Amino acid sequence: MMLRVLVLCCSRGAGVRLLSSFSSEPLLPPNLILPPGLKDGPTKIHRPPVDLSQPVLRTCKIPVPSHLSPRPVWLESITNQDQELQGLVHLHPDVFDVPPRIDILHQVITWQRNYKRISYAKTKTRAEVRGGGRKPWKQKGSGRARQGSIRSPLWRGGGVAHGPRGPKSYYYMLPMKLRVLGLKMALTVKLAQNDLHIIDSTDISSPDPQYLVDLFNQRHWGESILIVDVNEHMPENILTATLDLKKITLIPAIGINVYSMLKYKTLLLTVRAVDFLEEKLLFQDNRYCGLYNFKYPYSDFP
Repeated sequence: MMLRVLVLCCSRGAGVRLLSSFSSEPLLPPNLILPPGLKDGPTKIHRPPVDLSQPVLRTCKIPVPSHLSPRPVWLESITNQDQELQGLVHLHPDVFDVPPRIDILHQVITWQRNYKRISYAKTKTRAEVRGGGRKPWKQKGSGRARQGSIRSPLWRGGGVAHGPRGPKSYYYMLPMKLRVLGLKMALTVKLAQNDLHIIDSTDISSPDPQYLVDLFNQRHWGESILIVDVNEHMPENILTATLDLKKITLIPAIGINVYSMLKYKTLLLTVRAVDFLEEKLLFQDNRYCGLYNFKYPYSDFP
């Protein structure tokens, strides 16, 4: 009987596989079949492919290892509405083409969200609650359980045992190597997802906020933009235009961080910001130690 059931099951499975090989419809579970309108995903206009015959306007100032090659990307401009591709910019592969690791990104983001956190939650112990100095009843003879104070944690309105005793700081520091790797991986991920653009400068032709909104909508750069430049004092037009815009932010290159890069949809770096980031991040790969001791002279410290 068991042998007969086994033969029937095997023949049924072989028949299903044979029929599925002749049918054109895939045998997928219903929960894995996407609707027709969602198969291609959201529409996103990609930048034109890199033409290596175009002139290179910026090369890597730090030598690239022989087994690697620089990443060529287009140099764009936000001065005018027209999307003019001026030339190519070479990005260092040790900064913009590193193997991404989600665990390091998660560690850096968790550290950024917690190292400034202070919890002010605080509860009173039985010694701090008002009252309760007298014993509520005598120790023996009343038939009730013995009690020494009405402010005991067992009583309503009493103190709290093992409660929070704030303010409590959650400060801790990640090793420098992890923080540098997090920045490199965030830049790599942005470039791989076509969300990193190199611009020549932050100078725009109009201080009108609608100019930037129309420009970014025309180029399909998303709703949230992070613009990074070296100098803290940026041109007056872009400062005025972004003053009341909540989704377009200006930061100096020294303040760039993983959380902000992943929070915003598109990252705009000026050429000077690329030079600054490559110099600072590649210096960490060859420094004397993880945390430099300033009592020792070190001539290469930037």
